[in-house]
Amino acid sequence: MNAGAGGAPPVPVYDGHCHVASTDFIPMRFIEDVVANVHRRLEAEGAAPRRGRLVDAYVAQHQDHHADQLVREMDDSGVDRAVLLVPDFTLRMASPLTIEEMARRHHEIRLRHPDRFWVYIGVDPRRGPEGVELFERLVDTYGFDGLKLYPPCGYSPSDPGLYPYYEVCAARSLPVFVHTGPTAGSLDFAPAHPLRVDQAVRDFPRVNFVLGHGGVTHVDVAAYLAAFRRNVYLDIGGFAGAATPGGWPAHLRHLFRLGLNHKIIFGTDWPLNRISGGLGRLVEEVVRGPRVLAGLPRREHALILNRNLLRVLPPRSRPNDMS
Repeated sequence: MNAGAGGAPPVPVYDGHCHVASTDFIPMRFIEDVVANVHRRLEAEGAAPRRGRLVDAYVAQHQDHHADQLVREMDDSGVDRAVLLVPDFTLRMASPLTIEEMARRHHEIRLRHPDRFWVYIGVDPRRGPEGVELFERLVDTYGFDGLKLYPPCGYSPSDPGLYPYYEVCAARSLPVFVHTGPTAGSLDFAPAHPLRVDQAVRDFPRVNFVLGHGGVTHVDVAAYLAAFRRNVYLDIGGFAGAATPGGWPAHLRHLFRLGLNHKIIFGTDWPLNRISGGLGRLVEEVVRGPRVLAGLPRREHALILNRNLLRVLPPRSRPNDMS
């Protein structure tokens, strides 16, 4: 828990956007794409190591197969709970596990670390009716808390093939977390524009849609969707990479003063932010630093850091105190 200002009780911090840093869940092709961009930047600066060496370093950082290191970082940084997102890359990139095997492993992680994680399980609409049956079974068997979509794999979030999944979500009050904006270089960016979700948002008003990275990329479009669609929320995962004058603290300071704090969900996109110093430094700067939340009413701190996430989670997934 973070210390409250002026002796006030601490505000719980929930991270609404994390991944298990494991090569069991994140395809090598994805890691290689990330490394290619990093290598290009370092090469331009005249400081690039051999690309294979960078790949080896990233792979070494993705051996936290049971989320033990993630929990240690959460403890050190004052993050009480986090959402684990499980994208379904398996129809686009070679993966060591099936989505069903990934689901079982994430269930085991929750058993290993009680009361620390929610899980949104991924699907790909091109799986057809069997995919819907699998998703429904995984949600009911393991008690997962939401649906994770990755449109850059080659589909629109308003694809009619997803509507049966949204029906399942509506019946169980599950949120839908949709990646928006850029990603690995070999994937498709066009389906990840925030406006691609708008048809589904209107067709399923009882389902809450969270725009992954919506507070970081395409912010102008994502912000008006959140402002005018009652069931749209913005995630700020990946904020440490925001390309903004003044750096990411200036970006978040501006975002948090748009009048949308009832729709913004705090998230880091761990382990991506290891590049920027890890959870501890980022949470410290956001929660207690002088440039981000400072000056906002305390009730808005709570909305961003925990209550908005609780509002989109199904009632059965919320802590008893609803802090």
